[in-house]
Amino acid sequence: MTEQVTIIGAGIVGICCALSLQERGVQVRLIDRGEPGQETSFGNAGVVSPWSIIPQAVPGIWKRLPQMLLDQNSALSVRTAFWPRMIPWGLQFLGKANEASLRQASGAMELLCRPSIDLYRRHLQGTGQEELITDSYYLHAFRNPEQANLEGLDYRIRREKGGDLQRVNGAELRQIEPALSNEFKAAVVIKGQARVTSPGRMGAVLADKARAQGAEILRTEVTGLARATGSGWQLITTKGPLRARQVILSAGVWSADLLKPLGLRVPLVAERGYHVEFQTPDVSLNNSVMDVDAKVVASSMQGGLRVAGTAEFGSIDAPADPRKEKILTAQAKDMLPDLDTGRSKFWMGRRPSFPDSLPALGRVKGLDGLFTAFGHSHYGLMMAPKTGELVADLMSGRNPNVDLAPFAVTRF
Repeated sequence: MTEQVTIIGAGIVGICCALSLQERGVQVRLIDRGEPGQETSFGNAGVVSPWSIIPQAVPGIWKRLPQMLLDQNSALSVRTAFWPRMIPWGLQFLGKANEASLRQASGAMELLCRPSIDLYRRHLQGTGQEELITDSYYLHAFRNPEQANLEGLDYRIRREKGGDLQRVNGAELRQIEPALSNEFKAAVVIKGQARVTSPGRMGAVLADKARAQGAEILRTEVTGLARATGSGWQLITTKGPLRARQVILSAGVWSADLLKPLGLRVPLVAERGYHVEFQTPDVSLNNSVMDVDAKVVASSMQGGLRVAGTAEFGSIDAPADPRKEKILTAQAKDMLPDLDTGRSKFWMGRRPSFPDSLPALGRVKGLDGLFTAFGHSHYGLMMAPKTGELVADLMSGRNPNVDLAPFAVTRF
């Protein structure tokens, strides 16, 4: 094997980078303050969607923002102390809310999302846990049937790129998902999807595979990153300094602070997401379902039925807002009237989000041996395996033969 690569961050992106590097004969060392795959990537809705290729900044969103911010039950909220950082980020976000920018971002997202199912299945081979990913539809459920419009820009782009989408009425929807409320009058069914039945378990299984293949996994926090004397990099950790010739920075929202001393400031924010998992739900879903009005996604998991959503902008270390549990529970009950909400677990994580919904991926210009793989926003589970492939190609001397300019960490 060739010289070791050090990966800072053992979330699903870092783990996929490790597995792809190992496939190319590269030794890897993963460093994380927690157990692999148990931070942000632990708590998502489990959707693995090759067609999640629409960024958050869509045309006309500015019209909806005031109402969303004023509604305490809305999926969007901003912590008061965070507004000074939110305003400049939000202006960049709104600057992308036009069709030309959306189509450009969609093309870049397609590169990362389309192969995700096949790549996960390849990574899971030989683990004995191949059933962690299962074929599924992704249903966008609407109370107002007129909104289930396949000619809408987001659905039109998916269809232009080859997506198999179907509109169904309320009766047809309940044939697919009998547990859903009769309030849903129509849905858009996005086919060719998959779902992970335990994202945290999959992260642990894939990390175990990397370890069995020779990866070193260190449990420590990286607090600083600097050029080493001569060449390579020095990592300051809570267990002492480490040296590395090549580094992948894959520490999610914490990546921005590690870049600042290197002269790189990036508009990365903590877009905090929440979930509630009902452990004895008494109902189940055959697919992943989004309540488009509430902007939450429900999916049956190994540990129960999970409802995940919200976008709360705040500082990384701010405590979870306990009100979100009540809101998500009420939204879950609205979706699934027969849901047993008696036993549940409440969780909060921090999505690393750029204004354009694209990650920072690839070489860092002027900083030899440093590569980025962070900032995947809402799409980390979908984008992780292809991100790993691209970074591994770059680091092993292969030409990925794609334009990585949209993902440059310096693009802002």
